[in-house]
Amino acid sequence: MKPSNKDQRENLLFLSWAASVIAMFGSLYFSEIRQYEPCELCWYQRILMYPFVVILGIAVVKKDYRISFYSMILSIIGAGISLYHYSLQKISFIADTAPACGRVPCTGQYINWFGFITIPFLALTAFIIIFICSYLIWKNTRGEK
Repeated sequence: MKPSNKDQRENLLFLSWAASVIAMFGSLYFSEIRQYEPCELCWYQRILMYPFVVILGIAVVKKDYRISFYSMILSIIGAGISLYHYSLQKISFIADTAPACGRVPCTGQYINWFGFITIPFLALTAFIIIFICSYLIWKNTRGEK
């Protein structure tokens, strides 16, 4: 039996909320437990990610699929910041021209798992998951009132 459109939207909304929760707790783990001081771009990514936990959490409980339009917009902005931050870390000619980023350089890599997974990469992954889920919800909700 194929799941209904409503069931798919519920699952996608929950998945996007879960991605935001994991991203929030992951960033708190790195800063509060591992004592990694966030750079300026990390703070911008947090500013965009943390509200998703509350906003998408309320949307999950209320089954409010209209939030998908707004979460698409915010997640694409967050993904852009994350991609720029990741580029600063991994592409040398971009890193060489990077402006100073405060006490902690934005080019610093606290983690570098498998040679490519850094904290901005993890944030980018969460923003992409939220965007894709939001887009699919939005696509399946258009036309409903």
